Amino acid sequence: MRLHRLSITAFGPFGATQEVDFDALSSAGLFLLHGPTGAGKTSVLDAVCFALYGAVPGARQSPGASLRSDHAPADLPTEVQLELTVGGRRLEVTRSPAQPRPKKRGDGFTVEKAQSRLRGYDPERGWQALSKSHQEIGEELTQLIGMSRDQFCQVVLLPQGDFARFLRADAEARGKLLGRLFDTRRFAAVEDRLAELRRGAEAKVTAADERILALAQRTAQAAGPVGAEATPIVARPGEPGLAEAVLEWAAIARSTARERLDIAHAVVTAAEGRQRTARHALDAERERDRLQRRYEETRRRSAALEERRPEHDRCQERLERARTADRVAPALDLREEAERAHRRAADDLDRARAQLPPDLADAGPDQLTELERRFRQELGGLESARRAEARSAEIDEERDRLERESRADDATVRDADAWLAGWDTVHAGLRERIATAQEAATRAEQLAGLLAPARRRLDAARRREALAAEADTAREALAGARERALGAHETWLGLRERRLRDIAAELAAGLVEGAPCTVCGSAEHPAPATEGDGHVDRATEEAALTAHRRAEEARTRAEQALGLVRERHAAAAAEARDAEPSSAAAAAAAAADAGTEPDPGPSVGELRDLVERLTTEHAGAHRIAAGTHAAREALDAAEREHLKRLELRQEAERRAAARTSRREALDREQAVLRDELAVVRGDSGSVAAYAERLTRRVALLADAAEAVRAEQEADRRRKEADGRLSDAAFRAGFDTPEAAAATLLDASAQRELQHRIDAWQAEAAAVAERRGERDAREAAEQDPAQPAAAQRGFEAAERLLRAASSARAAAEERCAELSRLSREAADEVRRLGPVRQEYERIARLAGLAAGTSADNERKMRLEAYVLAARLEQVAAAATARLLQMSSGRYTLVHSDARTGGRRAGLGLHVVDAWTGSERDTATLSGGETFFASLALALGLADVVTEEAGGVRLDTLFIDEGFGSLDDQTLDEVLDVLDSLRERDRSVGIVSHVADLRRRIPVRLEVVKERQGSSVRHRLA
Repeated sequence: MRLHRLSITAFGPFGATQEVDFDALSSAGLFLLHGPTGAGKTSVLDAVCFALYGAVPGARQSPGASLRSDHAPADLPTEVQLELTVGGRRLEVTRSPAQPRPKKRGDGFTVEKAQSRLRGYDPERGWQALSKSHQEIGEELTQLIGMSRDQFCQVVLLPQGDFARFLRADAEARGKLLGRLFDTRRFAAVEDRLAELRRGAEAKVTAADERILALAQRTAQAAGPVGAEATPIVARPGEPGLAEAVLEWAAIARSTARERLDIAHAVVTAAEGRQRTARHALDAERERDRLQRRYEETRRRSAALEERRPEHDRCQERLERARTADRVAPALDLREEAERAHRRAADDLDRARAQLPPDLADAGPDQLTELERRFRQELGGLESARRAEARSAEIDEERDRLERESRADDATVRDADAWLAGWDTVHAGLRERIATAQEAATRAEQLAGLLAPARRRLDAARRREALAAEADTAREALAGARERALGAHETWLGLRERRLRDIAAELAAGLVEGAPCTVCGSAEHPAPATEGDGHVDRATEEAALTAHRRAEEARTRAEQALGLVRERHAAAAAEARDAEPSSAAAAAAAAADAGTEPDPGPSVGELRDLVERLTTEHAGAHRIAAGTHAAREALDAAEREHLKRLELRQEAERRAAARTSRREALDREQAVLRDELAVVRGDSGSVAAYAERLTRRVALLADAAEAVRAEQEADRRRKEADGRLSDAAFRAGFDTPEAAAATLLDASAQRELQHRIDAWQAEAAAVAERRGERDAREAAEQDPAQPAAAQRGFEAAERLLRAASSARAAAEERCAELSRLSREAADEVRRLGPVRQEYERIARLAGLAAGTSADNERKMRLEAYVLAARLEQVAAAATARLLQMSSGRYTLVHSDARTGGRRAGLGLHVVDAWTGSERDTATLSGGETFFASLALALGLADVVTEEAGGVRLDTLFIDEGFGSLDDQTLDEVLDVLDSLRERDRSVGIVSHVADLRRRIPVRLEVVKERQGSSVRHRLA
């Protein structure tokens, strides 16, 4: 994984957008991230972690903490964008946390949800959007990187403080860190699973024992007093021997119950014989008692029957006379019906005559019919009058309609006149509004042309201010580079002079006996020169020359950097003054030759005021110009309304003229109709009222004539019915019709008499039959029966039988229940065998994994055993770098020895080659702890990387801790870090140690300012 570019906006201490070019920083392999305390060095690493995982490292992810910068303006959203290459793919991830933003409408703020975007680079199609889902992006990046957030923060953002604590921590603390990095949760899950299986198997064994004990308790309850003879069970669930004790106890209880059952069978047999004898005696007494009571009841019924004989004779006679009178009943019914019809007809006639005039009260049906005919003829002649009256009503309605139309048209004319009176003023105002909007549009175009250059000048002025600060920094850097170059030059010249002064001794050191001298050519060397104090050899001189050349190159780069900044500053100043770049460069050069500062042009504040003023004027003009279309539409609408009002007024005047002529014609026609109707209606209000009155008269006359005819017919039928009734009564043997009517009985009364007669006769036959029974007569001659005494004897025998049967049933049920419970207990014991074996096997495995088993000598848990292997790998990988950092003195080794009563497995010791002893890492000094923890961090990074699937980590960060090292150790540590470049890695050191700025030329400086921190790249 390699980082390319990081963009931070309104994040942490950074109030504006800051760009970090990791490609430029990584080109040297080793770069420094420095700045004052609180400037935001660690926030850069937090931004990297937030871009990849959507959260900052766990130690800084406090509840309620906000990632948004307090320095950022309200309208600038917080955002982090990271471009990286991972898994052979170039990606760009952008994340924004949940943050408040100003409401689009009204005052106040609203919380905007967190957002994420992921893009991928295709060489042919460029950047392509991949996803906007938090979950999808997180899963994609975690799968490509191969590490969780905790692993990434521990491996890529090497936190030295954590590893120093790791060195001094106990086994439990080391286990937590290693477990989080290597994800040994699956081994802890195995321990938990085995413990869970052990608890489950133990629960099964206990449950089976409890079921067996429950069966024993149920057996004791079923055995009753029999169970008291057996030995009680004292074992508890889980204890050995419980099952055998229960089976033995159940066998004893079952044998005793069978003996009790045999005794119960013999008692029941004797009780059954006594009960049968008592039953026979009871049946005989009951039968004799029944016959005696039956004979006595027959005598009573015979006496009562003779007492009711006179009533029976009276009923018989009355029923015969009623059946004779039934022959007169039809004539009686006909007479009553004729009488009722005559009364109804008389009542109808009285009501009809009451509605007629007094002169027609005694009129006959013919006279009434004649009057009805004349009225009907008069009613038929009113049809033409009805049509005339309907036409008169239509004329009245039409006149009302014309009046309403007249009022409506008058209102229309008044409204049109009122609206047209102000037409000239409205028309002129709308035209003036259009002209004003057009002038505002022209002004807006002019201001837009001025606003863009003003904004460019404002941006240039801001760049000019920033570049002025950079120029100051570059001048300071140039002055320092010149001083260093001059010092290096003087050092080299001094060393060169000292070497030349002692060159003879240097040449003499190369003389060989018998070989010619390189200066004089002699083969003899009687007095060769010797080296004095402070001799300078060739290597020292060449090293000083190399340092001089490097200092000169640095000075040249500083001069070039200052020139570049000056050019950019001059260009920005020219753009701020709205001048040509060439003339600005010439002015800057002339000012530099004269030793004066060039004209900077207007300040940022002046240009900002200008831009704000132009922006305000442009917005106002644009707002007014935006009403041009609306003004034109308003003018068109007003003109259309003007034409419409004129047309409405003309139409209303035409309709008024037509209504006048129509109203005169209707008045003439109405006068003729009123004269005609006055003759027909008379004193009636209308023709319809007069016709309704005639109709009522016709109906009354018709009803009266019909009522007279109906009353006459009913009187005739009543007289005929009287004659028929008299004849029928005489033929039936009655003196008068009234005597026949008094003898009549209805059907229910006749049925009642017949039922009473039949009941007496049936009772007489039954008594006669029972008086002939011989067994009842013989029983009556014997002594009275004693059924109560026989019943008491039988009940006593029955109680004895029930008690014996109940005892036998209880014994049988007890034996059956004991047999069933014994079988269930035996089945439970058989099922318990495999369960107990399974429990013993799982318990041994769980104890071994948990470190509690005697087979686990070191009492080491499974997870600790796996972590111990990982720690051993980490120690081996760390030792390779620790040997180089400590000049071969220290070696890290893993120890699984137990300390005190604690479990073994995660010990970490350091071997000192100078003493040959092995000691705890907590005894290391501060500086030794630092490079030991650094070596451990790098080794852990290699092991975790391999664990994560061999994902290549091309960018690493080391956070703090270098201030505790001396110069030699610091050089050795930097050599180890520099060696990482062999794998094409880049290492970023996060520190504020001043000496590192001298040793590491490529730096990323975080500057703390009042308006928020910013970053600066130092690439050489």
